[in-house]
Amino acid sequence: QNMNMKPYYSKKVIKHFLNPKNFGEIKDADGIGRVGNSRCGDEMLLMLKVGEKDGKEIIKDIKFKTLGCAAAIATSDMICELVKNKTLDEALGVGFKDVAGELGSLPPVKIHCAYLAQEGLKAAVEDYRNKKKKSKSK
Repeated sequence: QNMNMKPYYSKKVIKHFLNPKNFGEIKDADGIGRVGNSRCGDEMLLMLKVGEKDGKEIIKDIKFKTLGCAAAIATSDMICELVKNKTLDEALGVGFKDVAGELGSLPPVKIHCAYLAQEGLKAAVEDYRNKKKKSKSK
């Protein structure tokens, strides 16, 4: 047995998997993103609360509920960390490479988890923007 094998997940991935800070639900979420990857069975739900700061819309709070592997949970938690208190456009600029990089590398087969987190965030922001448009046109 090779004892010099690198661990599959970085310490940071394991930390975010075991103690995710942003796991939970926002009852009256302003935007909800639901994404999934049927191939691996990961399902991600991102909920956000939008507030205002200096006349700009910011992500005041963001929570996730994810069914999936350690990487799916860690990437969900990390994207929440990275976009909290950012404007919606800044948040949309956070890519899956940022998420993976912050976690200290993901195994290549798990990069799709970071991509899914990015897609979940996009979906939540789109949902919020669509709801806002509808309420304005009433």
